[in-house]
Amino acid sequence: MRACCKQCKKSFAYITGSKLAGTSHLKRHIALGICPVSRQKNESSPYTPGSKTDPPKKRFRASPGFSGIPLDQDRCNHEIAKMIIQHDYPLHIVEHPAFIEFVRTLQPHYNMASFNTIQGECVDVYLREKQRLLNLFSGIPGRVNLALDFGISNLDIGYAFLTGHFIDGDWNLQRRILNVATLPFYDSDYAFNQAVVSCLSDWHLRSKLFTLTLDQSFSNETVIGNLRGLLSVKNPFVLHGQLLKGSCYARVLSHLAQDALSATGEIVRRIRESVKYVKTSEAHDEKFNELRQQLQVPSTKILIIDNQTKWNTTYQMLVAASELKEVFTCLDTSDPVYRINPSTDDWKKADILCTYLKLLYDAANILTGPTYPPAHVFYHEVYKIQLELTHATMSQDPFVSNLIKPMKEKFDQYWKDCFLVLAIAVVMDPRFKMKLLEFSFPKVFGEDAGMWIKSVDDGIHELFLDYLAPQSSSTSSICGRRAS
Repeated sequence: MRACCKQCKKSFAYITGSKLAGTSHLKRHIALGICPVSRQKNESSPYTPGSKTDPPKKRFRASPGFSGIPLDQDRCNHEIAKMIIQHDYPLHIVEHPAFIEFVRTLQPHYNMASFNTIQGECVDVYLREKQRLLNLFSGIPGRVNLALDFGISNLDIGYAFLTGHFIDGDWNLQRRILNVATLPFYDSDYAFNQAVVSCLSDWHLRSKLFTLTLDQSFSNETVIGNLRGLLSVKNPFVLHGQLLKGSCYARVLSHLAQDALSATGEIVRRIRESVKYVKTSEAHDEKFNELRQQLQVPSTKILIIDNQTKWNTTYQMLVAASELKEVFTCLDTSDPVYRINPSTDDWKKADILCTYLKLLYDAANILTGPTYPPAHVFYHEVYKIQLELTHATMSQDPFVSNLIKPMKEKFDQYWKDCFLVLAIAVVMDPRFKMKLLEFSFPKVFGEDAGMWIKSVDDGIHELFLDYLAPQSSSTSSICGRRAS
């Protein structure tokens, strides 16, 4: 059922089944002058005050219950400080005329706080949050893992970023940026020592540090050695600095993928240009899909244009294009403008590239999944990648061996830096224990496997004694009190 304007005969929704549309939109049609016939009548005969043709008065809805609440100046200052912190607004926003006018419109009685007041409020928020995090650190049952990242600003100033990863009392994985330190001489061999010492001191982590993971850019062995020596002195409880890891697993995967794509750059470029040719023109896309249907290609993949700064999107583009290579091969015969067609050899090499990128892609998906994987999972993934790369370097195909050898060299370095922490995690899994290492290490280290297995076994026993020592001392003190 629809309503009909008696003047302009336009119809409006009124009742649909059991749902009533209301009448407000019908009234607005007349009152706001939307109806052309009514508008012409009003223009020809001006209204007089008090007459039936007076325009309706605009009504404002009041918010019951808020008019009697007194203004809390301190709370308003606190909320502005939170807004600035959360959205990275400049502190000078409180001096901007437009912002001041906007706030006055919302609450005329609020006295806009000065720059110094809001700055002090931001510092208070920081100090409160820092104390809350200190209290959290003091209550966690385990240790904290630090990640050290490094960056250089446009002004050639170095910065060290220290992030803490830990499990709280409710078994939730937490991540907090703890310190951002300026490095006046970032190329010094001891540049990062003070940043790490300050972080451990500020957050009372001298006895709680478990591992320190470095950014991939830390290639200076002297810097790594100095940090390892520092940890063995400042925090001698956990394997004397042996759990300082020289590489981040996620970044290792990213660098390996980027290296593989760079090594096959010309092939990837031709395939990317072919995909762009199809996807940037609606006519080309239609012609490509028609040809795809004629050839009855079974692939369900959809062509995408990759983001060249994200290797995973390039992998997805290559996979989709490779499954549709028959269509691209026939496209140059049906479309005379298309001249970028990769050769048969290009597609063959792209398939090989995708085979090894899939190893890295699947490993990266575990890191970015909806749930945090337990520590022992990483050993299985790293071991699988290590084994596949080892087999690939012995391939009779020169393209495969030349592609994989540089990747394996980098991955070997990561494995040697991090095998201890990965192995300890998997040995602590009661389903595997040392048996898994005795099975897998010979395939990785060959004849030297026994030496590497012994180093893990010694490390686990040393860790056990480290954790046992505080328990033994507390047990002894309890027994001593009972005896007295």
